[in-house]
Amino acid sequence: MGVVDLGPAGAVAHVLVLLAWGWGGVGAAVAVAFLAGGGIERVEPAARGAYAVRPLLLPGIVLLWPLVLWRWAALMRRQP
Repeated sequence: MGVVDLGPAGAVAHVLVLLAWGWGGVGAAVAVAFLAGGGIERVEPAARGAYAVRPLLLPGIVLLWPLVLWRWAALMRRQP
């Protein structure tokens, strides 16, 4: 089997898939750091001890990781 040339559309699709994998990888790292590193308690103090809910937050954090980082950083600057 040889290499199949998919043309420009295939190249664009390949780049989009690579970008999606990168976005998801960074989002997964942010989600683990946010949920396990205490970020959730800083953003929402009522979340202390709510460990059963945290897996439900993973997909949203993975997709919206820039907003999560922005909010987390803003609270880190404001609170000692």
